[in-house]
Amino acid sequence: MGQRELEADVTDAGSQCEALAHSVLGASSSMSGPHDLFVRYTFGHPERAEAELRAVLPAYVVSEVDWSSLRQESGSVVDPELRETESDLLFTARLRTGRSLLLYVLLEHQSSVEPWMALRMLRYVVRQLERWRQAHPDSKLLPLIIPLVMYHGPEEAWTAPRRVEDLFELPDEEAERERWRALVPRFEYLLDDLTAEREEALRMRPGPPLARLAWLVLRYGRTGELDQKLPDWTALFAQVQAGPEGAEHLVVVIRYLLWVGGKAVHKAARQVLHSVMNEEGAEELMRSYAEQLIERGVKRGLLRGREEGLKQGLEQGRLHGRAEAMLRILTTRGFAIDSASRQRILSCSDEATFDQWIDRALRATSLAEVLDDVAQ
Repeated sequence: MGQRELEADVTDAGSQCEALAHSVLGASSSMSGPHDLFVRYTFGHPERAEAELRAVLPAYVVSEVDWSSLRQESGSVVDPELRETESDLLFTARLRTGRSLLLYVLLEHQSSVEPWMALRMLRYVVRQLERWRQAHPDSKLLPLIIPLVMYHGPEEAWTAPRRVEDLFELPDEEAERERWRALVPRFEYLLDDLTAEREEALRMRPGPPLARLAWLVLRYGRTGELDQKLPDWTALFAQVQAGPEGAEHLVVVIRYLLWVGGKAVHKAARQVLHSVMNEEGAEELMRSYAEQLIERGVKRGLLRGREEGLKQGLEQGRLHGRAEAMLRILTTRGFAIDSASRQRILSCSDEATFDQWIDRALRATSLAEVLDDVAQ
């Protein structure tokens, strides 16, 4: 493996550390992983959220919404224990008649279909409406709220019921079923199942370049096809790069690709990056994440030490952050780390030794080349 591919692998680990740093620092209590960071960044923006909503909402709803009034609202109602697999966004808008409209989007990141999603979505919608009531105590009626699930599993298309009434045990006889069905709660959510969409259909969806690229990346992000697909999207990457905030958008996309993909995806992402940026800029982007990996590992250790409230704890926390970053680099490089080597790294208390290890890790072809003959 050459130096460039290595730097891409180090970037992979840096992205994971970044997601962890967001969680530790409390940047957003409702998101806990790279899927959330990527999807929220992309579709939390009204212009790109509008593209997603227009792609899924019925035509009569699309024509009645005053899209210039679309705004994202703060807060999440996702259960804390489910934030590894879900995140949510709430938008408000007005209909052309002046009435308010709530658009609740649940982003489903888990690797399998959730059979109880209809019940879960009902619970989330009720929570949003209760919040609305508290903010509007004098209102006699509730606003319209439209729930939408965006799903991007690795392969399996969405098969779970979309209506709450389908979750109840009803009589087998059809006539009796309909009589009983009339008595149970009625609720249905819209679904944007990216796994069931053809590539060409996603590429042709109306919307900003970043939204179209995000749909494609989410659709193929956890399949074995991503590295083969990336070169075909070079023109779309170039459109993202050419936009007013193109450099920032491109960084977010590349960072996500390096997190979800393996070495083949890393290589393909690098090739695409070189196609839409000059070589110096592309390499600087990749190198910057290797540096961020170390910095964020140190920051995590410092936070641990601060929580302990002791000077010794600060120093230990900082060193532990260096050790964790070191282990992450070695793991990303594909080196098998035996227990003795792991313990040696975790117990190291010498800054100069860490510096030598990190320098070697960026070039070595074996674990022995990294650790041998470095005195502690």
